[in-house]
Amino acid sequence: MSEQRYPPATSLDAPRSRKARRTLSRRILGWVIKGVLGFLVGSVLLVLVFRFVPPPITFTMLGDMIGGTGVTKQWRPLSEIDPNMARAAIAGEDARFCTHHGFDFTAIANAAYRNSKGGHIRGGSTVSQQTAKNVFLVQGGGYARKALEAYFTTLIETLWGKRRIMEMYLNVAETGIGTYGVEAGSIRYFGHSASSLSPSEAGRIAAILPLPKKRAAIAPQGFTRRHGNAITKRVGVVRNDGLDACLK
Repeated sequence: MSEQRYPPATSLDAPRSRKARRTLSRRILGWVIKGVLGFLVGSVLLVLVFRFVPPPITFTMLGDMIGGTGVTKQWRPLSEIDPNMARAAIAGEDARFCTHHGFDFTAIANAAYRNSKGGHIRGGSTVSQQTAKNVFLVQGGGYARKALEAYFTTLIETLWGKRRIMEMYLNVAETGIGTYGVEAGSIRYFGHSASSLSPSEAGRIAAILPLPKKRAAIAPQGFTRRHGNAITKRVGVVRNDGLDACLK
């Protein structure tokens, strides 16, 4: 039986190989472009839906459910939340909430300066940035998450407006272990609805928002107590100076 022989490779094989590689590269590029466009369209549609509909769950809530903690939440429209709570959030988290467009670069620079000096670490995130993170993203995640946070912050500032952003923030922010929103937090800590919060109660809830798993609004101690008292004093300033004008 004669041995089968194959024709030797010719110079024609090289162009075919290059053409195949170009075809594959075009396909990969096409998939990437479709993926990016799909993400952009899908994210815009999701933000538009959440302008009118409360999000049923967030990644943070899902993490609590998987971990066995459980989730307690109850949506309450901004019109039914005591104005002291929104003022406390502005006083404690974002004094220029009504004037910036999602990013407070002065606060970011000040936070970076304070952190470089050591001591208590402070962030420069606005209420808008925190809302974007809480609703659409996971906690942590480094620079990739920060980039997505900036993207979603721009979207909600454009498509929601300030009242919806604050309403979403006060309903989705974690106010204790497995507790989400100021309504659930108010019931947990004070035994009544968020529709009738005193400046002191609102200040206590606002003081625990940065670290809700480590702080409590009942008999607060140390920094939480001092921070809560400071926020309570600034609630009147927010009202008198019209720093919450965009919510009216």
